Amino acid sequence: MTKRYILRNNDQYTLWVNELFAEMNQHTEESLNRRPTDGGWSVIQNMYHLILSEELSLAYVRKKIGFNAVFDRVTPWSHGRSFLLWLSLRSPIKFKAPAFISKEALPEYASLSDTRDRWLKARADWTDFLQNMPDDLVNKAVYKHPRAGKLGWGGTLQFFKIHFKRHRSQMRRALVPPQPNLPARGCL
Repeated sequence: MTKRYILRNNDQYTLWVNELFAEMNQHTEESLNRRPTDGGWSVIQNMYHLILSEELSLAYVRKKIGFNAVFDRVTPWSHGRSFLLWLSLRSPIKFKAPAFISKEALPEYASLSDTRDRWLKARADWTDFLQNMPDDLVNKAVYKHPRAGKLGWGGTLQFFKIHFKRHRSQMRRALVPPQPNLPARGCL
């Protein structure tokens, strides 16, 4: 893996975030903050969950690097953990979010503008970090996912992307207006 590959994946992910904001910009603040009738998170809460995930992941990585820790090389086991994480996030199975990025940490109401500013700052922080990351860390498993364990940069960015896709689907479902209870077909 090269730093160029890592940065290209990071740029692609940032593009997805910007495209999401362009899509969500078509909706009212009220609809973006409305929680679905099934009790799930609102669009904004889903966004904040992703933002917190990125912010806390970067804080973890910076902390570990600050300790001058010795990092393992990316191994087939790292790739296997990354694949299992990808597979689990692609499944319809619901997972309980860690407390520090779950309902208690999410705002009840926030503007799309403030949400965009915070997320784009997190994206800029990741870009700056990855651009300035020492070359000897390129093939190291520095990031530790709470469930999957240590991942390389490819696995880390793959996690961000698949996590994003999963929550983007939830956001789109949260925007669908509830359907009235209609009688069964053929019944009056």
